[in-house]
Amino acid sequence: MLTITLAFCTAFTLTYFSIPPIIRIAHRNNLLDEPDDRRSHTERIPSLGGVAMYGGILFSIVLWTPFSKFGNLQYILCAFIILFLIGVKDDIEAMGAKKKMVAQIVAVAILVIKSDIRLEGLYGFFSWDSPMPYWGSLLFSMFTIMVIINAFNLIDGINGLAASLGALVSGVFGVWFLLIGHLEFAILAFATVGSTIAFLRYNVTPAKIFMGDTGSLTLGIVTAILTVEFIDLNESLSPLNPLYFEAIPAVAIGIVIFPLFDTLRVFITRMYRGISPFAPDRRHIHHLLIDYGWSHMEATAILLSTNIGFIVLVFGLDPYVEQHVLLGIILSIAGALTYFLHRAVVRRKAFEPERDHSSPKQAEKAHGPRSTVHGQH
Repeated sequence: MLTITLAFCTAFTLTYFSIPPIIRIAHRNNLLDEPDDRRSHTERIPSLGGVAMYGGILFSIVLWTPFSKFGNLQYILCAFIILFLIGVKDDIEAMGAKKKMVAQIVAVAILVIKSDIRLEGLYGFFSWDSPMPYWGSLLFSMFTIMVIINAFNLIDGINGLAASLGALVSGVFGVWFLLIGHLEFAILAFATVGSTIAFLRYNVTPAKIFMGDTGSLTLGIVTAILTVEFIDLNESLSPLNPLYFEAIPAVAIGIVIFPLFDTLRVFITRMYRGISPFAPDRRHIHHLLIDYGWSHMEATAILLSTNIGFIVLVFGLDPYVEQHVLLGIILSIAGALTYFLHRAVVRRKAFEPERDHSSPKQAEKAHGPRSTVHGQH
């Protein structure tokens, strides 16, 4: 427990004290995120907070992780570095979507092939209990990790949202890894919690800095690693262990429900309208909340509370509900909540056609940083 506390405090301290000089340097060198007609912020704000987050997490992992228990850590760090470099490049100067995608594929391939961070099967999903062929496992794992990485990148659109969800998800996974005795992944999780909480000090309204692609990609890859290992290591537990989950894929999806569901929903609606799934728009759930009239911090609190509710739900139902049914329940609830929110926004706009979307609640210097895939959101 002492090591976990030290990992948290190290990441928190380094991130907390790194951000003020980064803000000063960004303003001095005009490295600022420009507002436009689709973003939520109204002022030019630095978007290099992810540099401090990355530094805090990486330093804490290297300092406190027992390498004897985490022999593949070097390859994980290599994947981190690749995503850090493309994140910084995109935060300073826009990077082409194809180049970013290629770099992500390289990073994820290193993670899956060299670190063996991969899903070995479907764990009973679609009644598939046997292991996948090795190459099938590699491709499926790479796809899953890519989805999670970009899901976190796509939700980073209002103050505090991505960091709050990153801290929540990492904290939940971290406690589980600690309780089952996997200190290496618990350190990774709590270093991330410490770093994101420190970042939130400067990202709550009025935001002084955004995490940018550097931060959202870092949160994405950490969440992907923790999610994959959560599913895989659950199979090593005895079914009699109170920490064992029967419906492990559905439980994992429930823990990361908001980023995954929002990304899936946005991609489907864009393709339904005949446009590229990577085309930027304001169809994300956090945009709907802002358009309805909630402030950025209110919208963040609503979405964070909703995600907590889903976590409690899947933990509570896991012993009693078959995993396909459990997945159907959480997706149905998420779909219904989003549908009613969308209808409420449509009705509000119909009654207030001339409503100024830069109302006092909404013009609170919040943000919408560039997306890894489609440039901005």
